[in-house]
Amino acid sequence: MNEQVILIPAGPDLSASLQTTVFRPNGPGPFPLLIINHGKDAGNPHLQQRERFIFMATAFVKRGYAVMVPMRQGFASSTGTYADHGCDMTANGRAQAADVLDAVAFAQSQDWIDADRIVIAGQSYGGLAAIALGTQAVPGVRGLINVAGGLRDDANDCNWRTELVRAFASYGDANKIPSLWLYGANDSLFSPALVARMYAAFVGNGGHARLHEFGAFKRDAHGMLASRDGEKIWWTETARFLRQVDMPTEQVYAVGPPPAPPKTDFAKVDDIAAVPYLSERGREAYREYLAKLTPRAFAVSPSGAWCWAEEGEDPDTRALATCAKKSKQPCQLYSVDDYVVWRGNSGAEAAGGALGGNGPTANP
Repeated sequence: MNEQVILIPAGPDLSASLQTTVFRPNGPGPFPLLIINHGKDAGNPHLQQRERFIFMATAFVKRGYAVMVPMRQGFASSTGTYADHGCDMTANGRAQAADVLDAVAFAQSQDWIDADRIVIAGQSYGGLAAIALGTQAVPGVRGLINVAGGLRDDANDCNWRTELVRAFASYGDANKIPSLWLYGANDSLFSPALVARMYAAFVGNGGHARLHEFGAFKRDAHGMLASRDGEKIWWTETARFLRQVDMPTEQVYAVGPPPAPPKTDFAKVDDIAAVPYLSERGREAYREYLAKLTPRAFAVSPSGAWCWAEEGEDPDTRALATCAKKSKQPCQLYSVDDYVVWRGNSGAEAAGGALGGNGPTANP
């Protein structure tokens, strides 16, 4: 994946810097490009972690793309100021799109990027930004992928649903770039009824888009793109769209995650009494863990510490890392997904041992 983090100049005078994760195949290129745009967590955007969208990035690098994931101004370690236009969703989307346009301009100046073959995707607020960008005819940008796009704002009695519909109507009126929209039935932010209103407003005002509603996904379809299992949902429709805009879809590289820890015969995964070191509270936590979604991992320490992580990227690494923050003794993985990886007290290295941790659960 050749992952690296670079800084991209942004803003009216290019004085801001966007912390940007880059993935690319081996070789000099030029490669077609996917730019993925992130959403917004609650609270201070500077406290938001750098996004990688590793599952979507991997799928595209396999197919010969370079991938950029820019953190927009005011997010994570990017400089500049987060642009907040309150309940004016039209202005919010356009403000975020300005940073994406700066990322496009930077990418097109690089000799390892094919400046004429670019697709822009976005999740949640990033999806709104992508569709806002589509009001401009950007040379080289062939298509937009809107995954659960929108922005929720419950502050100051904001009628954000109506404002979102108004924003998409405005973007449809000026639309220059075709788009694919992906929304799930159990999205916690944007209900099917709201999605229908947004889509109707967009295409009713002249926007070029195709909506794919994929039904329920796990506990919340809004996080589908961050799930290891999400590719089964989004890739088929995405490949169809990519072919329509004359972008590559065939796999040309072998790219995959590190191998998972091997299964052992120590115990059945649901044998709670077999898990070593745990207090009664720890066994209650393991019982809770067994109801969590895969991918998941559970780590334990001789100190009695424990930690689990579910969904998202590398839950085994996250479980061990969180465990390691509070335990002075080594933590080991006990279970991954639906099987046990524990090899006993002497199997720390084989079972994925790391410096130890403590008991609170680790959610994504």
